[in-house]
Amino acid sequence: MCSLCGVLGGSEHWTDAAARPGVFTTSHTGPQRRRARAERVRLANTVLAPFALTLSDWQGTSFVLATRTGKSEIVEDLAHLWQAAERLTGRPCDPLDEAVLARLERQPRGQP
Repeated sequence: MCSLCGVLGGSEHWTDAAARPGVFTTSHTGPQRRRARAERVRLANTVLAPFALTLSDWQGTSFVLATRTGKSEIVEDLAHLWQAAERLTGRPCDPLDEAVLARLERQPRGQP
């Protein structure tokens, strides 16, 4: 997404569902948007598991990324997730690393 679209699009992040006329989304109601957000958190946790991190929704406006030892950081949107992951773990966190992708392919669907 270009930065101009981000400025003109409002305060929501482009990955979040929007309930505005003319905006393509399958999540038109509040409950649908919350379910879609919960599904994004679930999927993110599947990818974050190899890094010993978990993501949780915070008030429907941002996220909390946490380590198993209790260190945590508020993440404004999913675009900032991997930068925060690297700060919390102190190491590179590449979700496209071959070992991470191989682990994700080996696990049963829906299992973190």
